[in-house]
Formats: sequence, C-alpha cells, structure tokens
Amino acid sequence: MQVTYNSFLPTYKTPFGAVTRQTPVQFTISVQTVTPVKQIDLCVAHDGQWDDEQALPLHPISPTMYTATFIPTQVGLYFYYFRIETATMTAYYGCVDGGYGGPGVQYVLREHVQMYQLTILKAVETLPQWYREGVAYQIFVDRFNNGNADGHVNAPKPNSFIYGQLTDRPLYVRDEHRAILRWDFYGGNLRGISAKIPYLQRLGVTIIYLTPIFEASSNHRYDTGDYLKIDPVVGDLTDFDNLVAAVHRAGMRLILDGVFNHVGVDSKYFNQAGHYPTVGATQSTTSPYYPWFTFIHYPHDYDSWWGIRDLPTVDKDDPTYRDFIFGKPDSVIDYWTQRGVDGWRLDVADELPDDFIAGIRRTLDRYPDKVLIGEVWEDASHKLAYGMRRHYLEGGGLQAVMNYPLRRLIIHVLNGTLTPAEWWRELMTLKENYPATTFRFNFNNIGSHDTPRILTMLAEDRQRLRLAVQLLLTLPGVPCLYYGDEALMMGGKDPDNRAFYPWQDADQAQVQFVADWANWRQRHPWLNTAHFVPFYLADYGIGYLYWQADQTVMVIVNVTTEPRTMTSHDLKLSGVPIKLAQAIQCCLVTQTLGGEQLRLIENFT
Repeated sequence: MQVTYNSFLPTYKTPFGAVTRQTPVQFTISVQTVTPVKQIDLCVAHDGQWDDEQALPLHPISPTMYTATFIPTQVGLYFYYFRIETATMTAYYGCVDGGYGGPGVQYVLREHVQMYQLTILKAVETLPQWYREGVAYQIFVDRFNNGNADGHVNAPKPNSFIYGQLTDRPLYVRDEHRAILRWDFYGGNLRGISAKIPYLQRLGVTIIYLTPIFEASSNHRYDTGDYLKIDPVVGDLTDFDNLVAAVHRAGMRLILDGVFNHVGVDSKYFNQAGHYPTVGATQSTTSPYYPWFTFIHYPHDYDSWWGIRDLPTVDKDDPTYRDFIFGKPDSVIDYWTQRGVDGWRLDVADELPDDFIAGIRRTLDRYPDKVLIGEVWEDASHKLAYGMRRHYLEGGGLQAVMNYPLRRLIIHVLNGTLTPAEWWRELMTLKENYPATTFRFNFNNIGSHDTPRILTMLAEDRQRLRLAVQLLLTLPGVPCLYYGDEALMMGGKDPDNRAFYPWQDADQAQVQFVADWANWRQRHPWLNTAHFVPFYLADYGIGYLYWQADQTVMVIVNVTTEPRTMTSHDLKLSGVPIKLAQAIQCCLVTQTLGGEQLRLIENFT
C-alpha cells in the first residue's frame, strides 16, 4: 500500500494552517493498493476529548484520490489521522514523530499513531502598523548607557556593589547556598537611553523594548517591589516621561516588561524585610495583600516561582490582584499605558492564566494601537503548562510571542546540527500551527537577557553571526535585536550575557552591517503582507521566497563552508507555485553559492 498526504500542500489540505471556527477544511489523500479499498476515514478529535473521536468517511474523486470536508465547531486544537481499510488489512497514516506537519508516515498500530495538529481560532488578530513594520531593540537597562554627565550611579542600593570599570565582566556574589548576596550595578539609566535614541535611529530601530524598570531589589528588576514607581537607580518619573516623549518624537515606540506572576520578597506587597511602610502579607493576615499569596506555613513557607524564595508567586485568580493589575481604571496597565507606553511584553506568560491575559488584553484594547506580547519558549500554539493547554493565541489574548523556536532553528542550521531539510520542515510546521498573524508578526530574536549571546552560541564565528543577523532581519516576524549584539558582544549564560555596552570599543563595521540590513527591512514593509514559503537546497542550503503582485524577494544561504554550484536536483521547492519555481530554477541553476554566503535577489521573475 502506498499512501500520500502532505498537510503543507493545497492538493491535500485546504485552506493551509490555522482557521477560524466553522471554516470548512478539505482533506484529500492518495491511496494506491493492490487490494480494493473498503473504507477510508478521517479520524478527528478535539483536544482532550479523545473519547469523542469523529470518523468522517472519505469519498473517491479518482481511482486513487479520496476526500472529505471537516467543519470545526470548537475553538482550540483538533488532532487528526487517517484510517485505511482494505479487504485484508487496516493501516493508519499520521504525521512523523515529533508532531511535524508535511508528509507523514504509515503506522501499523493505532496506539503508535502520531496525529496532525489543526489550530482553530476564535478571531483573527489585527496588530498595529507600527509593530508590524517595526525593528525592535531589547535593552537591559542597567547595562546600556548612563546618561548622567559625570557618570554617577543614581541612588545606589544598600548591600550592593558598583563595578570599578564599565568593562568589568558581570559577576554574582553568592553565599554557600548559591543565593545572591550582593546585587551588582553598572548604572545604566533612562536618561542614558534617551541620549542614545539618535544611535538607535541610525541602527534602523523603531521599537524599544525595555527589561523591567519598576522599583526592585535586583539589577534585572524581575522581583518587582512597587509596580507604580520607577526604580530610583534608573531614574524617576520625569526621566520616564522624557524618554517616552523623546521616543515618540523620533517616530519610535516603547514596550515595557510586565512581570505579573511573582513579586519581590522585599516588595511593598510581601514586605518580608519590612522596608516599606505598608503592611505586607508576611506582617499580618489582615494585610490587603495577604490574599495575593499562598502560604504553606505562615509566614515563612510560601509558594514561590520555581522555588526561588526571593520571588513569591502571586495568586492570579485573586480578584483584588486582578483589579490592581488590569481591572480597575487606575490599574497598573492603565497607569503606564496612559503615560504613553505602546505595548507590553508579559514575563513567563505560561504561568499567567488565559483569562488573566485576556483581562490585560481587554484593558489594553481601550487604547489605540497597542500590542501584547508573551514570553513563551516553545511552539505557543500547543503549549502545555502545568498540565493545561494554553489558548492565549486563539484570539483576544496574546498577539505575538517571543520566537525562541526560530532562534533555535537559526542557530542549529548555521552550526550544522540541523539539516536544511529539518530546518524547512520545522519552519513550515510553525507556519502551519500558528495563526497567520502570529507567524507573520512574531517577536523574533536570536538572543535575549535569558540566553547566551548569539556570537558565543555560534562559536565566535563572525561570518555565521552575520548570517544570523541577515536571517533575523529577512525572515517573517518583527525582528528584535538584543543590545550589543551589533557591537560583537559575547557572553555565556546569565550573568555573562548582561555586560555593559562597549561604547568605546564597539565594532563599527558590524554596527554598520546590522544598520544596513535593519534599514533594508524598513524599506520593504510589503514583506509583512506578502506570500511566504521556505525551501531548501539539498544538504547544504536553505532559502525562502516572498511574492506579492509584481514584487519578489528570494533569500538563499549556503550554511556549509564549501562553495556549491546549484543544480535543479538540489532545489527542493515543495510549496512554491509552479511559475515561481520555474523562475527560481532559471535564476539559480549553474550559479555558485559561496561557503557561508547569503544571497538576496529581488524581482528576479
């Protein structure tokens, strides 16, 4: 028996990818067998409703092709496979192991079948134009720039240390239990960011994303002390307002980091050390903040994020906490958005309930042209967190997520630990699983404050770094540069990836290289609405194509170190329309692509 199906191609499944509820989806499968076919069923189950699996009979449309139409009635995920019965056997057809779309495989036993994913949306999202067409830049505030004329550090914190030189490498001072004894500061502040707006403009940046700026004990400020106060180390409310005004005058936008899953142990809400005049949850069970936390043995044993005692977890179902963050007119989201914030990135979005995220979104939607992004490290379309499927991308929740899966694909294909064929299948699976708006406008990165530096990940190979930057700035999504990557900064895991920006020693050639590509992206806003399809070149290259009306852009990359002369056999163009595939063949065959070289070709048809 020979069975053929490919979820990526309209011959076998249409429409492609995620759809809204009640959209008919047509499935077609090819079955060639010497024994007459008795029955072919499309077997479909809604996520978690495994006992209610539907079997839709496929009817023949040719001697070997069979089809059926499925109309999804529920939002969320459906999973499907095919069951093929002949007079002598029953076979099953599902996706390849790992849940990837595209061509599948036959299975002998039902219990071994891997099922294809079908994503069903409540609504199609609309994202602001400034975000869709933007180039973002993530700033770890303490490590970017000090805007004080004499370089002094604002309001040094007790029991902390300040580096002797800005070139010193970051270092944690820990006790015997690995807890941090002294937080370290370089003195980057909001005035420093305002001062560097001209630099960011030259770099091609249109969106600034800041790590947390609210009062906290640490240098990273993911241990919020007061959601309604700027941390004095980075400045004050006037500095913030001036930064917002300067950003907007420059035609740029500002995204803040919202850390709403946990707070600092020394926050005004928990107040374990009694540093705040408020009555915190650990000081009295009558504190207005007491219901926000889960105490196992009051007051010293409590629920904390990943068991880190400095970060007590907040009960996101508590109505007073919800009112404080987004529910009441003077909420945290309202307060800062009214002051000019253009969007929010939600820290550890997997730990925020879906309806909590939806509540933030409803509040944010009262303001025009705002965006809500979540920190998710995996394919967010089917993420399971704490045993529950997340639905934050199906409409009315997150509009985009940090695209760590794309970062992984870029790093591994450039390092040779992922083949071009694997790269292609995994990227196409993301395109198929995600809502189209998410795939087009995801918050892409090749590094962040939570990952080793991209240059370090690429074994300090500067040519591979250039390829990574080019991929970031030409693939679908909103590219987000991590501060200093354009200056050839290196660094391993936290804290080594959070050094101070080397303003005196930045590699200007690399800065200009990044600027050239960021500005190229700015000059091609049509890419965000164009058709897109990836392809690959045998075992040595990756490529992708954009097309819209009479415009085309093609990118090809030789990910090996050896030059290759391209042949028609090398070009794996599944999914590329026939006329465009023929044009690609004419353009590329017999051409030589140098080792570790990217070639961008515009309007080649």
